[in-house]
Amino acid sequence: MDFELSPEEEAFRDEVRRFLDENLPPVEERKPEFEGEWQRKVRDKRWVGFSWPSDVGGGGGSIMEQVILKEEMSDRRAPSLGTCFMGLAWVGPSIIHYGNETQKQRFIPEILDGKYQWCTGYSEPGSGSDLASLQCKAVREGDEYVVNGQKIWTSLAPWAEWIILLVRTSSDGPAKHDGITCLLVPMKSPGVDVRPIKNMAGSAVFAEVFFDNVRVPAENRLGEEGQGWQVTVSALASERSSISEVQGLVRRYAELKELAQTTQKNGRPASAHGPLRARLVRVETRIEAMRLNGLRFLTKQLKGEKLGSETSINKLHRANLEIEMGEIALEICGNAASVASGEATPGGGKWQHFSLSWPEVVIGGGTPNIQRNIIAERILGLPKD
Repeated sequence: MDFELSPEEEAFRDEVRRFLDENLPPVEERKPEFEGEWQRKVRDKRWVGFSWPSDVGGGGGSIMEQVILKEEMSDRRAPSLGTCFMGLAWVGPSIIHYGNETQKQRFIPEILDGKYQWCTGYSEPGSGSDLASLQCKAVREGDEYVVNGQKIWTSLAPWAEWIILLVRTSSDGPAKHDGITCLLVPMKSPGVDVRPIKNMAGSAVFAEVFFDNVRVPAENRLGEEGQGWQVTVSALASERSSISEVQGLVRRYAELKELAQTTQKNGRPASAHGPLRARLVRVETRIEAMRLNGLRFLTKQLKGEKLGSETSINKLHRANLEIEMGEIALEICGNAASVASGEATPGGGKWQHFSLSWPEVVIGGGTPNIQRNIIAERILGLPKD
């Protein structure tokens, strides 16, 4: 595939770079009010939801322009394009494809403006790797659904205002996923109980969510009854672009190398020790493998082909890299790794926090074991686990 940019794409890259030069100060100079100003400016440029159709408020950008935008933003360590993470990654694309006009007009502008957070009610205690076996149940009563059940590892649930929820409305049909329906539910609905799950770093991005006779208006159903599986597959496909993830890992790896070069171990820079250098080289090689895989995904998208299970390869790479890079950083820090802050702590404790925060990335979107099962079963054709 020829990735040479067209004159129009080169002009767009120049536009993005000019915008960054004019509006993005160095990280150390960014004041508390900068984030709000930044979000207003990128929203005015229609760079939030850049690839979404312009008739719903998106930028109407091409796939290649979106790649350019993500690369330039990540390279300059710009804040995110929009603050409603789940809304932009999963919920918005699902509403665009499956929502009615009322739902689009109600939710899409608020997602683009970042007015509140969404969370995703997918995984359950007994159906993590086999989502189609979920048992959270919804029964239709007149113009409402009554929901009972539980979700777990629900990202952003502790402060989200809405949840895109998968429920079982029927057990009939030849396949387990035939009876799954998607509902849009306010988190403040009576009967919704959110119980945060703290991770090793002390934060609580995930939560258990319990539903006890929660009444949801039928008008909040996304897509047809029993169409929830298709809605979910569409949402997951929208999430699994790895271009910006690779750029982020490249930047983190550069910081890790700098840590190795500036930290002394036995009177020499840590980077001078052979075993550590070998680990760093393996990390760099795997990041490059992710980049090349990302180009394969991009090639398919540019040809108009849909991405499938192959995106699990990069998801697995990233999960492993997050853990490995954290472990390497703590090894470089040595005894200082046990101290979370202070002048003697390299990076002021950021590496300690990084090494404990990997569950947010590793669990979100499917754990490594789930990704291995997907790769084994759907790509390699091995028997089901």
